[in-house]
Amino acid sequence: QVQLVESGGGLVQPGGSLRLSCAASGRFFSIGNMGWYRQAPGKERDRVAFTTGGGDPNYDDSVKGRFTISRDNAKNTVYLQMQSLKPEDTAVYYCYAQSKSAYYASWVTRWGQGTQVTVSS
Repeated sequence: QVQLVESGGGLVQPGGSLRLSCAASGRFFSIGNMGWYRQAPGKERDRVAFTTGGGDPNYDDSVKGRFTISRDNAKNTVYLQMQSLKPEDTAVYYCYAQSKSAYYASWVTRWGQGTQVTVSS
C-alpha cells in the first residue's frame, strides 16, 4: 500500500506564502495523478490542483495564478506552492495520489492525513 505524509501547513498572514509537501512511500508499481484537495469548516472537500504522471498541472479557477503544483518523481513527492494567500484559502489541505500495484492492476486513490492552512492577520 501507499502511505502519504504531508508537511508545510501553518498560520500565515494574508498575502503571504506557504509550501506544502506530500511524500508517497510503500510498495507500488506506479503512481499516476497526484494533487491536493481542501476542506473548509462546514464545506465540501474540493480539488485545488493536481498533476498528471507526466507532470502536467491542472488548477481550480480559485487558485490559478496564485498556486503552483509540481512533482519530483524520483522522490515520489508533490508540492503545492501557495502565494498571495487569502483568508478564504483557510482549510485543511489533503494530498492524494493514484497508485497501482502492478501493470494490469486498477488505480487506487490514497489520501494523506491533512494539514491545516490558516490565513489570518
